[in-house]
Amino acid sequence: MKRLQQSPLPRRAVLTAAAPALAACACGHALAQPVQHHQGSPAAGAEPSTRSQVLGTGAALLQSKAPLNAMDLYLNGFHFYADDMGRPVEAHHYCTHLTEDLHQCTIFDGNHAQARLIGIEYIVSERLFRDLPEEEKPLWHSHHYETTSGLLVMPGLPQVAEKAAMRDLSTTYGKTWHTWQVDRGDTLPLGPPRLMMGYTADGQLDPAAVAERDRRLGLSTQERREGRADLPVPAVAEGANAWQSGQTPQLRLETVPVRNRR
Repeated sequence: MKRLQQSPLPRRAVLTAAAPALAACACGHALAQPVQHHQGSPAAGAEPSTRSQVLGTGAALLQSKAPLNAMDLYLNGFHFYADDMGRPVEAHHYCTHLTEDLHQCTIFDGNHAQARLIGIEYIVSERLFRDLPEEEKPLWHSHHYETTSGLLVMPGLPQVAEKAAMRDLSTTYGKTWHTWQVDRGDTLPLGPPRLMMGYTADGQLDPAAVAERDRRLGLSTQERREGRADLPVPAVAEGANAWQSGQTPQLRLETVPVRNRR
């Protein structure tokens, strides 16, 4: 594998590389439009009342949502439970930069207004990952395969800009927790968060799941893969993708004493 030089996360790279395409073409806009889709069963509870809707409309007009407005990058990909590769979950990421070396992302089960918040992901540069404590690294997964294979996409973005983003994201590492197991039909977020991982090779993810994603979003993973064929494949830093050893971290509930109780 050819070793990649460390580069910053893609926000500035995307904007620089994409400027001509964005100025000349809005052809990707349609792909960014919301598509009604739910993984598993609908959320529990009744439909929002008129009172709730009015309150929401008023809040939208009067309250600031600066942290949400800053989430200007939309990525779509797949995760699997760190301890069960047979449970893939399509993940719609909405991300922002805190620094050039750190993204923070919210994860939903769709890209429409009724999508459920199912998790979070932190994405760091290779430089930051290498500085992590050794006991921390097994919680993180690489993005080398997701980016170069076409599995990770940015719907609505011209492919020249998307490719620039993938070049930089390929050297990053993510720590992902899902809080809602929609794939098993849960209508509420039950139990502790679950550590998730990313795919690292062909044959690990059911092609039917990718085909369904592509159909719904109006894109082609194979086309993306071919367009990224000249991207160097980064070497993975030691400590990431711990699941490949056959053992992986995962959370479970534990009852402990309450400290400083008042």
